[in-house]
Amino acid sequence: MLVFCLAMAAHASDPAALKPLDPIPLPDVKGRIDHITIDVAGRRLFLAALGNNTVEVLDLKSRKRLRSITGCKKPQGVLFLPKGNLLCVANGGDGRLRIYDCASFQPLVTIGALDDADNLRYDARADRVYVGYGNGALGVVNPTTGVLTGSIELLGHPESFQLEPDGDRMFVNVPDARHVAIIDRSTRTLSEGWSLPNAQANFPMALDETNHRLFVGCRNPARLLVLDTGTGKTLSDLEISGDSDDLFYDSRRKRLYVSCGEGIVDVIEQRDADQYRVLQKIQTSPGARTSFFSPELNQFYLAVPQHGERPAEIRVYEIAP
Repeated sequence: MLVFCLAMAAHASDPAALKPLDPIPLPDVKGRIDHITIDVAGRRLFLAALGNNTVEVLDLKSRKRLRSITGCKKPQGVLFLPKGNLLCVANGGDGRLRIYDCASFQPLVTIGALDDADNLRYDARADRVYVGYGNGALGVVNPTTGVLTGSIELLGHPESFQLEPDGDRMFVNVPDARHVAIIDRSTRTLSEGWSLPNAQANFPMALDETNHRLFVGCRNPARLLVLDTGTGKTLSDLEISGDSDDLFYDSRRKRLYVSCGEGIVDVIEQRDADQYRVLQKIQTSPGARTSFFSPELNQFYLAVPQHGERPAEIRVYEIAP
């Protein structure tokens, strides 16, 4: 508590990095909220309401819920694809990856079974969707045909993973193996693993490809690790808030946003590729650890689950210059 108060006092003169706007209420959403994705052109936000067994579709212009997609079983990963106006939903409960038409919200195809289907990422160059699942695998899906074209074995269940936009590598957090797995997307093979000997529970991840830096959020202890993507060496190690779950890099402002279940969003300043400091700690709500950053809309979204009599909501923040 003393450290927290000192940090708050030290940065009290800094202008607010995240300016709160009107939230979007979710009065009927119960339980845990997992991943979020966005349709930038259509100004729609999609969130996996895992505990509610629904995917919620929100209108960012009117700040209202458009609809709930029912029939889900513990939805975890969600991914919007502008090409084709499609929504991919990974269901951890039944291991099914469903692809929906976002005009009618009817399912077009169901792929599975992929036990504990979780995180989703899109490779625009190859037009492929990656889904993390099971005790250690990444499935490779053709979103146009809805065919599972292959899988890549890992040493444990994958959490957050990031793709090099201009390269062939994919970086994968594998907490059970206490490492970051490096995948060659061209050969679909595990090329190496970068050990994290001083940290455990590496869940969130972000990538700064320009500076060749990979950011890894760990829960035990609560640290942000900065890795050199050329060597895998840890170059910086910064204390963060507890229970980190989502992590985003803002290349325009040279900042990181880390949403933590402790009830805090950490805003971290990148002074240069190897130097970082906590700019602000924004108090939110216990359990609010799922978030999404949209550089196109200049907004940050935080999912706040229901707590007692207080209903769930999405808190919307404008990014300050």
